[in-house]
Amino acid sequence: MPRSGSRHPVRLRTTTRAFAATVAVALAALAVGASVEPANAATQNPVGAFDTASGGAGAVTVAGWTDDPSSAASSNSVTVTVGGTNAGTLRATGVRADVDRARHVSGNHGFSGTLTTAKTGAQSVCVTAVNTGAGTDTNLGCKTVTITAANPVGAFDTASGGTGTVGVAGWTYDPSSAAASNSVTVTVGGVAVGTLQATGARADVDRAKHVSGDHGYSGSLTTSKSGAQSVCVTAVNTGAGSNTALGCKTVTITATGTAPAPVSGANVTTSPSGVAMPKGDVTSNGRVWKQAYAQDFTTPAAVGTVLSRYHDLSAYDGSRDTSGLGQYAPNKVLSVSGGELDFDLHSENGQPLVSTVVPDNYLPLTTGRVSVRYKTTKTPGYKFVGILWPEDDNWNEGEIDWPEADLGGTPRPASAIPGTYANGRMSFAPAVTKYAGSDTTGWHTATTEWDHGVVRFSWDGTLVDSVTNAVPTTAFRLTLQAETWIGEGAVPATATGHVDVDWVSIWK
Repeated sequence: MPRSGSRHPVRLRTTTRAFAATVAVALAALAVGASVEPANAATQNPVGAFDTASGGAGAVTVAGWTDDPSSAASSNSVTVTVGGTNAGTLRATGVRADVDRARHVSGNHGFSGTLTTAKTGAQSVCVTAVNTGAGTDTNLGCKTVTITAANPVGAFDTASGGTGTVGVAGWTYDPSSAAASNSVTVTVGGVAVGTLQATGARADVDRAKHVSGDHGYSGSLTTSKSGAQSVCVTAVNTGAGSNTALGCKTVTITATGTAPAPVSGANVTTSPSGVAMPKGDVTSNGRVWKQAYAQDFTTPAAVGTVLSRYHDLSAYDGSRDTSGLGQYAPNKVLSVSGGELDFDLHSENGQPLVSTVVPDNYLPLTTGRVSVRYKTTKTPGYKFVGILWPEDDNWNEGEIDWPEADLGGTPRPASAIPGTYANGRMSFAPAVTKYAGSDTTGWHTATTEWDHGVVRFSWDGTLVDSVTNAVPTTAFRLTLQAETWIGEGAVPATATGHVDVDWVSIWK
C-alpha cells in the first residue's frame, strides 16, 4: 500500500481536535456571559460583556467585564451613557477570575460602579469598551433601568418662637451624597432668615433610611417678624435634583424691644438683654442636652463682693493675663447690677486690671453645650473670650475659644488641635478664619457645642463654623475671660472697657 494512504487517518484526527478546541472556546465564552467578540480572532478591538444595570436616586449602577487584545494583561475602561448622554467612565480594575480562565488572559478586567445622572424615569443605559491600541471602541450593549429623582429628603420636626428669634429642628439628607451632611434654609413669613447645616447625629434616621453620617439640623435664627408667623424649611439639593420643601409650621414671635417676660429672682424682674435665660433641657443637633448650670445674675453685688455673694463663681486673682500686660483683679473689676455681670476693665497706677469668671466652680465637662449672652463696649486695649480649658491645665489636650474678639470687634471661633503643642504654640482649626455676622456692641448669644467628634460654634442661633479635627477628649472647664489684647501694643492708659453678661447656661 502506498505510504501516502496512511496519512488520511492522521488528517482526520487533527481536524477532530481542532473542532473540539473550537467548541471548548465557545463554551468557555458562554460561561462568562454573552460577550461581544468579533469572529475574526486577529481583530484588535476590545471585547467584553455588560452584565447588569440598576437605577437609583439620580444614579445608575453598572457591572461587567472587558479586555483589549492589544494589552490583554492590562485594564482598559468603559464609557456609560444614560438616555444618550455621557454619564462617565469606569476603569475595569476588578478581579474577574472567570474571564481570565475562559480567555486565557491575566490581569483585572471587571468593571462596576455607580454614576450620577440628571435623567429620570425609564432610561436606556449603554456601555462601550474603550479601545487602547490598534482597533476601535466596542459597543457592549444597552439595558433599560428606572431612575428616580435625587432630590433631598427629610422632615421638619419642631418649631418654636422667641423674642426676635425662631427655633427649628428636624433632619435631611441628599441621596446624591447620603453619607454627607446637606443644609436647610428657613423662612419666616416668606422672608429667608438663614441656613442651618444638618450636622447633628440622628441614629434613628440612619437606621430607618439605611444611610450613615450626620443628618440632624437644629438652631435658632433671628427675624424681624413678630406675631403669628409661618415658618418654612427647605432642604437644599447638593447634586442632581432640586430643593425639597419639608413643610411649614406656625409659631408666635415676640417683637424685639418689647417688654421681656419676667425672670425669677428676688432683685430682677426682667432680662436686660430682652432674651430670657433658657431653663431646662434642650434638644440640639439630634442630642438632648441636660442643663447642668444656669446663672442669671439676679442678685446685686457691688465691686469687691461678687465672689462672696455668688458662691458658684470662681476667679483667677493676682496673676498676669495671657498677654502679660494685664493683672487679674476680680475684686476691683467685677460687679452685678440690673441683672448684668459687669467687667469694668481699666487701669490703676498704670496697671491694666482684668478678670476671669469660672462658672460653677470648675465644673468638668467631657462634652458640653455652653451659651453666653453678652455685649461689650468698643474699647482699644482689651478683649473678651469664652474658653473651654483642660481641667488639668495641660494645653496639649486642646482649647476651645468662642466667642473671641477685641472689645467691640467681630468674634471668631477657634479650637486647638489636641497633641499639636510645640515650641510654646498650638495648631488651631478652622484653617480658614470664620467670623460671626455682627460685632459685640449689641446683645448676642454665643453657643459652643462640644460633642463626640465635632465642635460647633453658633452666633444668635446661626452656625458660624464647626470643626472635626480639633475636638477634645479629656475633661474641660468653662472660663469667661476679659483681658488685655494680644500682640497689638500697649494698653491705652485712659481706656475703660466693659463686658456685660446677662446670663450663662451650661448643659451636659
